[in-house]
Amino acid sequence: MSDPVVTDAHAAAAAASEPRAPEPEPAPAGGRGARRGRYGRAVGRRGTPSKLVYRIARDVLVGFGRTYLRLRVEGTERLPARGSYVVAPVHRSNLDFFLVAAIRRGRMRYMGKDSLWRVHPAVSWFLDTLGGYPVARGAAADREALKTTVEVVEQGLEPVVLFPEGRRQSGPTVQPLYDGVAYVATRCQVPIVPVGIGGSEEAMPKGAWLPRPRKVRLVVGEPIPPPPLNDAGRVSRKAVKELSERLTVELQAVFDEARRRAGTYRPEAEPAPR
Repeated sequence: MSDPVVTDAHAAAAAASEPRAPEPEPAPAGGRGARRGRYGRAVGRRGTPSKLVYRIARDVLVGFGRTYLRLRVEGTERLPARGSYVVAPVHRSNLDFFLVAAIRRGRMRYMGKDSLWRVHPAVSWFLDTLGGYPVARGAAADREALKTTVEVVEQGLEPVVLFPEGRRQSGPTVQPLYDGVAYVATRCQVPIVPVGIGGSEEAMPKGAWLPRPRKVRLVVGEPIPPPPLNDAGRVSRKAVKELSERLTVELQAVFDEARRRAGTYRPEAEPAPR
């Protein structure tokens, strides 16, 4: 499994600085009347067959995690009861993609490189079913990636998973975050839910082809509300930066707790507080 698409959200958010607040639109009902995104698919579609396939795939993967990795999740009661929101997990392993699906039974949306959707129509259908949506790679596509993500969130139907550190990182410290996560949350006025994943790096570090039987724990943090839009109905760069800083602190806290529960937290090896 490849890394998620990493957009240079610092540059993209700046390029899209202070956009106007989106006009509210009715959520699509799916099928022929659903609003279609730039890739020609109804980005908010939730047909019964696709939900069934997603639940089967999700249950198989999460069941594997619970059996082989002794996966447990804490704090699911903190998830918003309805509407869309941004799930922001730490990222230490390729396992993180399916591990984060354990926090809820319903489908979540994931960003993926658009070339995967061109492999075969069956692959495209399967990725759609699993909640994926395509974005282009490369610095020139950063703004389009953010716009597509905003479009998905604006449907108000399902949470969107964005790894704020970007590519897989290593070690116990949350790395500098891309501002794109905070930008999307502020632009769409939805909360961010930080998720700590402890033990996934030990189970399947970079370079590993197969996971090892290690204990894994997920900790869901308290939702972080977005700052209000300014008087002109625009996103403030300062507000986005401050939200990213708060997310860094909250994400580090749930990451530390998840590692404690997974048995991988070693105080003597921890870096000094920043």
